[in-house]
Amino acid sequence: MGALLHEHPLQQAGPTAVLDGHSLKVEDVVAIARHRQPIELHPDAIRRINKCRALLERKIQSREIMYGVNTGIGELSEVVLTPDQVQQFQKYLLYSHAAGYGEPCAEEDVRAGMLSRLNTHCWGHSGIRHEVVQLQIDMLNHGVTPVVCQKGSVGACGDLSPMAQMAITLMGEGEVFYQGKRLPAKQGLSEAGLTPIVFRERDGLATINGSDLMTGMGCIELADAERWLKTQEVALAMTLEALNANMKAYDHRIHDVRGYPGAQTCAENVRRLTEGSELLQRPGKKVQDAYSLRSSPQVTGAAKDAFKWSRYMLEIELNHAADNPVFFPDEDLVLTGANFQGTPMAFALEMVGMSVTTVAALSERRLNRLMNPHLSAGLPAFLTKGAGMFSGLMLTQYTAGALICENRVLSHPAATGSIPAAADQEDFVSMGMTTAIKTRQIIENAWAVLAIELMAAAQAFDLRAPVKPSPASQAAYEAIRHHVKRLDDDRALYDDINTLTRVAKEGQVLAAAEKLAGKLN
Repeated sequence: MGALLHEHPLQQAGPTAVLDGHSLKVEDVVAIARHRQPIELHPDAIRRINKCRALLERKIQSREIMYGVNTGIGELSEVVLTPDQVQQFQKYLLYSHAAGYGEPCAEEDVRAGMLSRLNTHCWGHSGIRHEVVQLQIDMLNHGVTPVVCQKGSVGACGDLSPMAQMAITLMGEGEVFYQGKRLPAKQGLSEAGLTPIVFRERDGLATINGSDLMTGMGCIELADAERWLKTQEVALAMTLEALNANMKAYDHRIHDVRGYPGAQTCAENVRRLTEGSELLQRPGKKVQDAYSLRSSPQVTGAAKDAFKWSRYMLEIELNHAADNPVFFPDEDLVLTGANFQGTPMAFALEMVGMSVTTVAALSERRLNRLMNPHLSAGLPAFLTKGAGMFSGLMLTQYTAGALICENRVLSHPAATGSIPAAADQEDFVSMGMTTAIKTRQIIENAWAVLAIELMAAAQAFDLRAPVKPSPASQAAYEAIRHHVKRLDDDRALYDDINTLTRVAKEGQVLAAAEKLAGKLN
């Protein structure tokens, strides 16, 4: 089902990505939003934008009634504006909608939301002017990022409040981040050599009427979750070796007969990661290990399969027209509907959060088996040789447990939490932005749980020496030890946990293991 979305990969003009409305992938969003790859519009996209705008201009001249162009919005959609009000309305629309609350979103999230909206405009169904689109392109390329409050979107008529905060910066109002400074938008644009724009009919609503911030955030979160899941497999492999697991549970034939692609992939990854392990050649294996060791492919694999569906949903949203009304120039037609509705992305991101929470809980249970002398196949209690005088890694499991508890609370769905708005005209909303915010926190917490398992597995390797792990696990161990020394006498561990969490997030542990085992799937 994903093949259709990737028929036309994003074109690269040297280091510049070319937006055509059809070709963005999750990885492209990360490259542009996080790593600041420059972008430009495909000539066909410019042609479609201009063609659609021409249709809108004709209809304005003929005084045709069009939602959000010459009418109010929401419950006020039956109010028809006078010709003198039409242009001013776009400005006041953005003022009224920029009603968010809280700390600013991360710059990469705002950039991802801008990118998602721009790709919608490339379809030529929005009626926006090319000049408005080009200014947002220029802002992305010059690193001028609107300051956008995190909270306030219910994800129904799009992410209206945060998108409006983005949009007012195009007029030189609000605030932006530029070169590490938080500035008035007019000043930030000026320092970047850009000029604010005056909105005309339709321009304002077209910049905000989609669930683009949650889509952009979701793409970044999914990319991070996918990297986390592969790093989780490195930790799984190390723990299996440290505990002398029965690897029959990872035989491809077991997973082939059940048929889930994710489980098959996880088992294959673990076989590659553990290949050549002396630790797994020791006698004394159990006939069957506990579920946390034996069923990791089934659980981790389910997350892999869930991520594929989430990617499918997010990339559909990225690469299609999400707006209201929708203009069809070839048919001289304007249709109103609900293509701004955020439920598809809300469901996708609920799935990501639930999956990460579940696999992280499995990680904590493996950690428990490394710590507990009754379950650890001969390892000393809490992975210290001085138990009694020393507590070893005991309290790291408390931290992991606290984070798992928090993630379980955060996994309660927001997507079922509709609260009607706009005098019940918007009587069902997705709450998808709440989902995106909590999914980000789930992933952040899960990186720390993963780091604690990695720390414990590395300590177990030290205690198993001189018996050697696999080459891939040894490489991961060395990446860990480059930043966190082994625990002989007790010391404060908060800095080690925070450091190793950062190192894992940066991909250092995964890269070290993949250098020996090959790229994980």
